[in-house]
Amino acid sequence: MVLNPVISKLSGKLVVLASASPRRLEILRNAGLRFEVVPSWFKETLDKRLFKSPQEYAVETAKQKALEVARRMPFKHLKTPDIVIGADTIVTVDGLILEKPVDKDDAYRMLSRLSGKEHSVFTGVAIVLCHEKENEEIDYQLIDFYEETKVKFADLSEDMLWEYINSGEPMDKAGGYGIQALGGMLVEFVHGDFLNVVGFPLNHFCKQLDLIYNRCPFSSDEESASVELHHNSSHTTLIESQHSSKLPPQSTHSPIIFTKDNLSSSPRSNSPPGSQTHQKSPSVKRKGSESEVGESSRTLVNSLSKHTDKREIQGSNHTLPTMTSRGQLIEFNVTEHEDSEPKKEDLQQIIQLMDGFKASKALFTASKMGVFDLLQRKPGLDAAQVAQEIKAAVKGTEGLLGACVSLGLLQSKEKSSQRPVYKNTDLATRYLWSDSPFSLHGYIQHCNETLWPLFSHLESAVREGTNQHERAFGKKANDLFQDTYYNNQSVKLRFMNAMHSIAKVTGKAVATAFDLSSYKTACDLGGCTGAIAYELTKAHPEMSVTVFDLPEVVEMSEHFHPSHTDNRVSFVAGDFFKDELPKADLYILARILHDWPDEKVHILLKKIGDACTPGCGVLLSEILLNEDRSGPSRGLLQALSMSD
Repeated sequence: MVLNPVISKLSGKLVVLASASPRRLEILRNAGLRFEVVPSWFKETLDKRLFKSPQEYAVETAKQKALEVARRMPFKHLKTPDIVIGADTIVTVDGLILEKPVDKDDAYRMLSRLSGKEHSVFTGVAIVLCHEKENEEIDYQLIDFYEETKVKFADLSEDMLWEYINSGEPMDKAGGYGIQALGGMLVEFVHGDFLNVVGFPLNHFCKQLDLIYNRCPFSSDEESASVELHHNSSHTTLIESQHSSKLPPQSTHSPIIFTKDNLSSSPRSNSPPGSQTHQKSPSVKRKGSESEVGESSRTLVNSLSKHTDKREIQGSNHTLPTMTSRGQLIEFNVTEHEDSEPKKEDLQQIIQLMDGFKASKALFTASKMGVFDLLQRKPGLDAAQVAQEIKAAVKGTEGLLGACVSLGLLQSKEKSSQRPVYKNTDLATRYLWSDSPFSLHGYIQHCNETLWPLFSHLESAVREGTNQHERAFGKKANDLFQDTYYNNQSVKLRFMNAMHSIAKVTGKAVATAFDLSSYKTACDLGGCTGAIAYELTKAHPEMSVTVFDLPEVVEMSEHFHPSHTDNRVSFVAGDFFKDELPKADLYILARILHDWPDEKVHILLKKIGDACTPGCGVLLSEILLNEDRSGPSRGLLQALSMSD
């Protein structure tokens, strides 16, 4: 059986894979299937103790993944898929389900358990068919199945185990190995579908599609049950089957060992091995009538499978009942939850977040085009005059000036028979005028030219967990500073301006946060332009400060201070990871540690510890997170840049 006859049936249909697994993507794409990827938000917290066999657990997880995407897309993506495919792969040995290892020790325990033994790999697959009706209802039909493949591991030596674990490959794979890559060296033989072990049983899937589109009348209203969604605005109505589930409630997520007895007691034991199809779906009468089901069917009600965490049910306004674990499909209506009128302050908070990027870009643009500097020099210009000065269209300038007025950055005043004229507010004069002592102009430029492009690729950063410098700027950054900020003169000056401006604003607070009178010498590591160092010598006249930074930074530092600056501040060039640190009583780390991964932070702190003598101190200035990591939002948002 080949996929080609089915491909023609899927032509023009919106097929969605409810998985971000690169291995499933590759298998299905290689088969010629065209589809979109919408990863499921379903939390894999099903209680394994509720299932009679491992394959039932895999199938139920696959169903929940597919159903979550199927019900979310009409609301969140504003389009209804034709087919949603969900899958879940698990490894079982000695009746124990092995999921993805949490660390290297966990991977070692898993692989040691598999060593020299035969184990089973189960993949549960769910196919949800979605049919839009004229009255905006959606029919959902579900087909699920599983595939089992037997895999035999060789006897693995300790050296081989740890060599494989240290490769990093086991960490994102069920059972702790990837058969399609280095993990293939651990395997003696495979009995069954090889691709099933990789992550998706392609052959079985193709047979199911053939049954759906070429042999079975699944679209018949009389022969198959369905789930319907009514998009009304008033209330939620559940039309439930009369037969409620006898499954126990959700409990904690913990491993369970399946014995030989319960492995053989699956209600699907009459099905062929590895097959759980629904060619004979029992019918369910529609519109709230009494449901008529076969003896072997079980009905799951109350909007979600009883396997699902009740907290998820309480947190959802558009809940959707799961299909029965035997393939029966229950029809019901889902509409929006009846609720009180939305609170004005809640709406304002959400809208403020939605519009936040517009305000940021308006600020960045006005700053870059020199609006605040112009109005500081020439207050009282109208929009046409400002447009002429900044070389922009009058219409565009009017919009930008109006936006800045609404944000409290400019003031407008109408003169009789004339257009409005504009001037800076005190806020703009203090922080946005580039020659102000506390100007943030440099940092605003950095946000616009560096951070804005990076955050434009935030979705990719979240999916990949990596910095998006290559996407944003067209080249890879192996070293944060050398490849990003110091690779050319203009970028280096812009970055130093940014650090100088933020240090000027915060420097006094850092210098006076503690009583530092007992320290006579200080070393500001990564002190850039020395802005904090000069604040320290102002606050503590007896102190001398050495600024220790990279040579390319030190050579440019003189551009940021007049020639008569305090001689108690000196600059030393070096790399604080490689070179010996200057001797000092106090070491300062201001906005430094967040740039580096833990291992480099440990190296730096150890070097400081080695350089310190009794009585030395370390002054740390960073955005510190709450103990429960609930805030502040500025620190958590900064972390989304995905730097090392």
